[in-house]
Amino acid sequence: MPTIQRFANSTVTMYAADHLPPHFHVRVRDGREALVVIATLEVLSSSLKARELAEALEWARSNQGVLAAKWKELNP
Repeated sequence: MPTIQRFANSTVTMYAADHLPPHFHVRVRDGREALVVIATLEVLSSSLKARELAEALEWARSNQGVLAAKWKELNP
């Protein structure tokens, strides 16, 4: 599970050979997480509060191309 980006309170990660749709995980230190669709930034599932997810979503808006490329690399 490569870490794509680290923030003060969360990390953005992806799994190889993961299920569709292409998505990334936002994890906080206590293990809770959210799954976010790369193309739309729709939250598929989450145990995070909006404020816990905000920084990662802001970063993802500016880096959707990076996330899509990493997905293709890990899920050929």
